[in-house]
Amino acid sequence: MKNLDFKNKRVLMRVDFNVPIDANHQVTDDTRIRLALPTIKKVLGGGASIVLMAHLGRPQKKRLPDGSIDVDKFSLKPVAGYLSKVLGTEVKFCPETVGEKAEAMANALKPGEIMMVENTRFEPGEEKGDEELARKMARLG
Repeated sequence: MKNLDFKNKRVLMRVDFNVPIDANHQVTDDTRIRLALPTIKKVLGGGASIVLMAHLGRPQKKRLPDGSIDVDKFSLKPVAGYLSKVLGTEVKFCPETVGEKAEAMANALKPGEIMMVENTRFEPGEEKGDEELARKMARLG
């Protein structure tokens, strides 16, 4: 990363933010978040905007009785809020992982701004190497 020019670029960054969150939606161990901070700060400091992607837990395997995903339990929204506090800057949150809303938010980012999309594991093809999902994700960067 030493010789990369980030000025006016949008970077799609996969981060390991699979962190424990308690019943009150509070991050209880931020080790993984803190490990990503130097890279995030380097890219933002270089004049880029960032779209963060991560997963949290295994929501596909822990469904609600009606078969739906427990979005409240597995959402990355509390992680985005926590990261905002740690970075001292707003981390915008998109309630979608891919799609028109996520693309519009990513396209609207200005240099130095950062956003996080919703849990990648909410997407059925995330653990299956789905090429169409990969193309949709790539459009965010």
